[in-house]
Amino acid sequence: MPRKLFVTTALPYANGHFHIGHIMEYIQADIWVRFQRMQGHEVHFVGADDAHGAPIMIAAEKAGKTPQEFVASIAAGRKQYLEGFHISFDNWHSTDSPENTELARSIYLALRKNGLIYTRHIEQFFDPVKQMFLPDRYIKGECPKCGAKDQYGDSCEVCGAVYSPTELKNPYSTLTGATPVMKSSEHYFFQLSSQRCLDFLQQWTQDGKLQPEVANKIKEWFAIDEHGHGGLADWDISRDAPYFGIEIPDAPGKYFYVWLDAPIGYLASLKNYFDKGGPKAKYGEVRSFEEFIADPEVEQYHFIGKDITYFHTLFWPAMLHFSGRKTPTNVFVHGFITVSGEKMSKSRGTGIDPLKYLSLGMNAEWLRYYIAAKLNAKVEDVDFNPEDFVARVNSDLVGKYVNIASRAAGFIAKRFGGRLTERLAGDGRQLLDGLRAARQEVQRLYEEREFGKVLREIMLLADRVNEYVDQNKPWELAKQQGEDERLHQVCSVCIEAFRLLTIYLKPVLPAVAARVEGFLQIEPLTFADVDRPLGAHAIGTYQHLMQRVDPKLLDALFEPPAPAAPMPGGEEIAPTIAIEDFAKIDLRIAKIVDCQLVEGSEKLLRLTLDVGEGRLRNVFSGIKAAYKPQDLVGKLTVMVANLAPRKMKFGVSEGMVLAASHADEKANPGIYVLQPWPGAEPGMRVR
Repeated sequence: MPRKLFVTTALPYANGHFHIGHIMEYIQADIWVRFQRMQGHEVHFVGADDAHGAPIMIAAEKAGKTPQEFVASIAAGRKQYLEGFHISFDNWHSTDSPENTELARSIYLALRKNGLIYTRHIEQFFDPVKQMFLPDRYIKGECPKCGAKDQYGDSCEVCGAVYSPTELKNPYSTLTGATPVMKSSEHYFFQLSSQRCLDFLQQWTQDGKLQPEVANKIKEWFAIDEHGHGGLADWDISRDAPYFGIEIPDAPGKYFYVWLDAPIGYLASLKNYFDKGGPKAKYGEVRSFEEFIADPEVEQYHFIGKDITYFHTLFWPAMLHFSGRKTPTNVFVHGFITVSGEKMSKSRGTGIDPLKYLSLGMNAEWLRYYIAAKLNAKVEDVDFNPEDFVARVNSDLVGKYVNIASRAAGFIAKRFGGRLTERLAGDGRQLLDGLRAARQEVQRLYEEREFGKVLREIMLLADRVNEYVDQNKPWELAKQQGEDERLHQVCSVCIEAFRLLTIYLKPVLPAVAARVEGFLQIEPLTFADVDRPLGAHAIGTYQHLMQRVDPKLLDALFEPPAPAAPMPGGEEIAPTIAIEDFAKIDLRIAKIVDCQLVEGSEKLLRLTLDVGEGRLRNVFSGIKAAYKPQDLVGKLTVMVANLAPRKMKFGVSEGMVLAASHADEKANPGIYVLQPWPGAEPGMRVR
């Protein structure tokens, strides 16, 4: 019986373009989805942009756009990636949508009615300049363990220590530079630690559906040590304004934390797809989204990276279950992608830019095949090795698979009017029977996402076909008198074997399969076609299906971006900004009323500045090597007047004076404080 499947990939955060990790996940899911479709199952494969949260709000502000405009600009670039790598989503949507707002609020209200939502006050760092509570990533300071400077609010990159933002020494906001203050706020919590949640999640995560390594990791999250530490904690699901997200019902100024509404985006995209009539057009469906998602026969699958396992195997099923909805049938977790065993780095030329890959003219199905050949059902990282990539694609796809058709199609066209024969000799029939007998194993491996194993199996079948070709040597039969029937049979066996291999490879190579279907003049191939021989069938003209990989393309792919030509001062121009960005900087004429050495500092001078505001400002500037204090007193200069105050070791700095210097300060150590022309007065704004 046909299955009914709802399949998603993790939602990419809408603050940047797709990277190779996204593409790897989409390829994995797409192969599985195409396999299911080829078996005649009903599949709805949807995605969406994760569009909410403080990072997007702040990035939009910096870009001079509304969050909606910023997200739309990112979303506009998705199509070229998805189409370029043959990713067959039925629908692509956004979490910033009416459907997601409706579903998120509905699920929240159901959880609240179920007694799993409560509030409590928490202490958080607050930016007094930006007037917002600061997420961990926007707080820096000195590591409380090793003292390293400029470390983020959750962990130290130097010593590896993990801590809370409130433990940082000399913390400051990365948004404004201001020293954050502690402030209390009422937050909303989902009671994940309640016994009924624990009982449900213990059962749901340990019933055998999840990958063994995932289930074992979850056991660790449940564990409580002899001191009572560990176990599941309640989940903070709210954030305070200003915040780009969905406002919590009956709680003005409170918004759902992005991770609450992000997975609900799966349902929202599916609802959008149903409401647009997509399933009706594809399957003749007349059911509503609500009817479909409540159908007990519908299977729901999520493909995700290992870094977001906690959200998808604990929060997400608990949210669904206790709001009265079906839980996922399974969550398929995969590892990361590395290059030659190392984490990717654009600066070192070890990153893979998906668009650069396509722009170089590299075949998308080379990458689909190579990634599939490395994937299995475990949570293991996938390594991209350039030399292995060239060898595997050229050997398997061109040498073993494509060449089967090229070695036989010409004889069929020239000698037999482009028509196959159904009168097949014993060895040829045995070969085809063996290929057909592999169908169940191929289907099993695809179903279990053992893509590396299934491709090895298919290439072993291709080896058998090529052995048959080498044993029967059609190029020699073509030269011999009285061997036309034998030649016709051998070449027909090759074309039929090629068709069977194409069926098995079609989930991985959809574009090649489409060209093969055109060449063979047949309807789109499905797994049911394995047992339907072509017989005495007329085929079209063969055209080469795939080029070999030129190793030079890999050199170009990994070539680091060329640096821009240096300016006369030795430093390239910064990225373009809008006039709105410049207008945010308040530059003022300042008079240096006093200047003193800073005891204990080798670089700083303490400037006392009159900026025409009826008071004096204190500014520390690293210009001691270029100026004596007495040379600066009485001079005019230019300063950034609206820079957030910065607490330093020697006091608070209330701005920044402007100075020019070379990019290479060691080779050209000169520092030149800016001085306005005569006639300028303290307080005048530089426009």
